Amino acid sequence: MIVRWRAVREAARGPVVTHALIAGCCVVFLIGPASGMNPSYGTGEQLLTSGTAYFRRWGVVPDVLFSGSARALLTPLTALFVHGSWLHLLGNMLFLYVFGAMTEERMGRLEFLCFYVCTGYLALAAYASAHATSAQTLVGASGAISAVLGAFLCLFPRARVTSLFPFLFFLPLRFPAWIVLLFWFALQWLAAHRAESGPGVAYLAHLVGFSLGFLYAWVRYRRATRVRRPATASEGDSQQ
Repeated sequence: MIVRWRAVREAARGPVVTHALIAGCCVVFLIGPASGMNPSYGTGEQLLTSGTAYFRRWGVVPDVLFSGSARALLTPLTALFVHGSWLHLLGNMLFLYVFGAMTEERMGRLEFLCFYVCTGYLALAAYASAHATSAQTLVGASGAISAVLGAFLCLFPRARVTSLFPFLFFLPLRFPAWIVLLFWFALQWLAAHRAESGPGVAYLAHLVGFSLGFLYAWVRYRRATRVRRPATASEGDSQQ
């Protein structure tokens, strides 16, 4: 019994918010149409129609967001828990799992939750503002997770990150976090400049989220002592 209670206490001191966010996103995805596991949405054409209506209801539609509707103003929050495919979900959750735990530990649970929600909202709103006439639906936690990456870079620049690169036959290599995350940011920047209007990846939301996360951590913790102990993280090659 002592061992069990000790395990409970250890779990309670872990990244509870990070795990809860991952669980929430997974549950929402599984009960939604994109997972293909909820028979209530039908199959074939019916599933496609249901999916389109579902994403427009819970996702961000730029030309609707600024219409003055109270419900539309809530969609940048609901969109953080909606994903369009298994790859979209797993890629985002991988990055949140890897970088969220240490960031939550540094910030504290309540601050990390507020940070995640607020930066995610602002990242999606910024993308919608830049594409105010677009009728395309925007969903996913990428903006909020990008903010977590930016904060991680500021808080743990010397952490070692294990990365898998497909062009190197998935050979695991370890690099300082600042190299990996700045490389990721550069890729997002290049992709955002090459992206055309229409459906696709919201690279601008990634850039805004990352910048907000880094600036928040820098302003909030610039006078605090940074963590200097060796830190490790593992990263896959999934794209946000």
